[in-house]
Amino acid sequence: MTETDWAGKIRDAREGDVPAVVALYADDPLGRAREQAAEPLPASYWIAFEAIRADPRHRLVVLDDGEIAATLQLSFLPHLVRAGTERAQIEAVRVASHRRGTGLGRALLGWAVEEARQRGCGLVQLTTDAGRPDAHRAYEALGFTATHVGMKLELDPAARHAAL
Repeated sequence: MTETDWAGKIRDAREGDVPAVVALYADDPLGRAREQAAEPLPASYWIAFEAIRADPRHRLVVLDDGEIAATLQLSFLPHLVRAGTERAQIEAVRVASHRRGTGLGRALLGWAVEEARQRGCGLVQLTTDAGRPDAHRAYEALGFTATHVGMKLELDPAARHAAL
């Protein structure tokens, strides 16, 4: 299949897709350590999904060709930098392990970049875990460059989860 063929299979995630999306997140060593893909899913996943779905600046999308084979979240961020142009942030890119290397990720990222372009964004950015060298090579092949050093501060979500 060509990238254009895959693009026709990309859509916004539906409520019924959430377990499959979480399973994609948990489908590697990093994800297994931080996701809870057991059924039933914790309430926090459903609350997050509803927040994403309700906010027009965020899209959780899936590539569905008979199975939920890939996913990403695309967010649009207003900024004053770059003369006030909006930027697109790509997060949580996952392709099912048995489908990696088939062009799904390329198609999904190409779709996201085109969505950002259509919206008038001045920049598309993404973060990728330092422990994912294969992903880094894939992003670089698509024209992304490592221009910044990203830093994160892990917070204990227990307080938020206790409130749910």
